[in-house]
Amino acid sequence: MTPPAGAKGKSPAVELEIDDKVVRVTNPDRVYFPARGETKLDLAEYYLAVGGGIVNALRERPCMLHRFPTGTSGDKVHQKRIPAGAPPWMRTVRVHFPRWNRTADELCVTEVAHVIWAVQMSTVEFHPWNSRRADTEKPDEWRIDLDPMPRCDFATVRRVAHVVEELLAEIGAVGFPKTSGGRGLHVYV
Repeated sequence: MTPPAGAKGKSPAVELEIDDKVVRVTNPDRVYFPARGETKLDLAEYYLAVGGGIVNALRERPCMLHRFPTGTSGDKVHQKRIPAGAPPWMRTVRVHFPRWNRTADELCVTEVAHVIWAVQMSTVEFHPWNSRRADTEKPDEWRIDLDPMPRCDFATVRRVAHVVEELLAEIGAVGFPKTSGGRGLHVYV
């Protein structure tokens, strides 16, 4: 039987050695994905396995974190600010939100230990900016967001993605589609 989402296991914290860093993963048996029973530790091990890819995708980009403290069937927490207790080796950038006249120090992944630390903080989704830490006001990536709607199913979204590919080819650009954190597609240019 699969434990309920967010269920805490009885196992003690696990310390993962990642290069010259140690990341402590508490509640490693907490179920994050109830349909298949995958745990917090499973997610950390997945990110360790694809470390180079996730780091390259997020490298130097401010990231908003979507945290699921009790698993993906529970509430989602949108977190922009790195908490005060973060390890000193975490990389951040101070970003300004003019609408609210506020700032936040957001995570900027430069190594896989940063990703695993975010998993320890219950992060399941990373939402990177389309600019980098050196100049957050100068985007260097274009993302085309294609989402299903009530009268536009996923098959239609896929067809639109092919049209986007053709249009990009006409201007000499290449797009790389990926599934979004939700139900749609993002085309990265």
